[in-house]
Amino acid sequence: MQNGNNSNPLIIDRYSVSTETPLASPPVPIHLAIITETWPPGINGVAHTIHRLVQGLLESGAYHIELIRPEQTGEMPSVTRNALKLEQHLVNGLRLPFYPEVQLGHPQYFTLKRRWSRNRPDLVQIVTEGPLGYSAIKAARKLGIPLISDFHTNFDQYSRHYHYPCLFRLIRAYLRHLHNQTRLTLVPTNSLRAELQQNGYERLGLLTRGIDTQQFHPGHRSPALRHGHGIRDEQLLVLLVSRMAQEKNLDLAFKAFRAIQQQTPEARFLLAGDGPERTRLQKQHPDCHFVGMQTGRALAQYYASADLFLYPSTTETFGNVILEAMASGLPVVTFDYAAAREHIHNTVNGISVPFADPDAFIASALELSLDRERCRAIGSMARHTATGLGWEKVIRQFDTTVRNLLNEVRHETATPTECP
Repeated sequence: MQNGNNSNPLIIDRYSVSTETPLASPPVPIHLAIITETWPPGINGVAHTIHRLVQGLLESGAYHIELIRPEQTGEMPSVTRNALKLEQHLVNGLRLPFYPEVQLGHPQYFTLKRRWSRNRPDLVQIVTEGPLGYSAIKAARKLGIPLISDFHTNFDQYSRHYHYPCLFRLIRAYLRHLHNQTRLTLVPTNSLRAELQQNGYERLGLLTRGIDTQQFHPGHRSPALRHGHGIRDEQLLVLLVSRMAQEKNLDLAFKAFRAIQQQTPEARFLLAGDGPERTRLQKQHPDCHFVGMQTGRALAQYYASADLFLYPSTTETFGNVILEAMASGLPVVTFDYAAAREHIHNTVNGISVPFADPDAFIASALELSLDRERCRAIGSMARHTATGLGWEKVIRQFDTTVRNLLNEVRHETATPTECP
């Protein structure tokens, strides 16, 4: 994958201009309808990203948010439905048999058409590409409501990891068809933007991701947490935070750790996360520390209490955990794409090796593990980088995109007046 070429007319840069000015509250808030099949308490990058975006837009006072989504497993209505004071419409959903954490909303074409005929949004945003999202596109297009979409997940690549390789081309064609029906598809990195353009996506814009640098902070380092796992202050603690699934390439992380352990026998490996691969990995590596899914302060403490972060996935559209580790002052070893290509300067604030080169990944992890002083220096630079990646800039960037797009729509639909 190559960096995006900003001169290409299919790459929409005119929407993404200055992000330095604060959000201005219009006389009437912008009515934004958001369609998503994932939302807290679901724990994944998409749910986290869209929740932070909605939170920031509502706090600005410049937006009225209408959220249309399935109810999430383990949801507490008094917390997740009411905390942000937004309008919500819940629909029924179904789960993918090979990926039960993903819930698809049932199609709602007629319901949304009636709903939006009565109370028309200024803009509809499609966050996920399931049946709910597709039906929302059809309803909005029927009513002439402008649409934007987000590209968050490489579902076409996932098919290869779940024994459905025959679906790869079909899923890729479906995603391209869906996104090309919207006025703009927002992607988190320049490299993904260039890749999608090469695959036939027609209108692409950039919306970066942010990080909460107060939640993820080196100051949350906890000797008590380390001691609770039998890890002394001077021992090397290697960390991985991930969904434990085939597409995350976790076996490579264990190969890298075993190489580290051969040179540093007292090194320990701790994994935070859950998923279908956890049982197999835990049986194969009983000496490693599997702590399950972690959130909030507990997750922040695990990050800050480690010394080295490994992330071997090759299927990310971004990779929020990379920013979380960097903000926590950890040196990261990962592949040169997605978030790493955007934010890691190799050997300065992290280690990014050639894409899908497992030998380079293992060698770099081993080399860095043998130099604790270098680990700390790279981690310090990683923290410095992360401090400039707050969510406020992302919210302003999104707001600028929306306003410019709506101005363009108004210009297109304005009726010319006759000269006197």
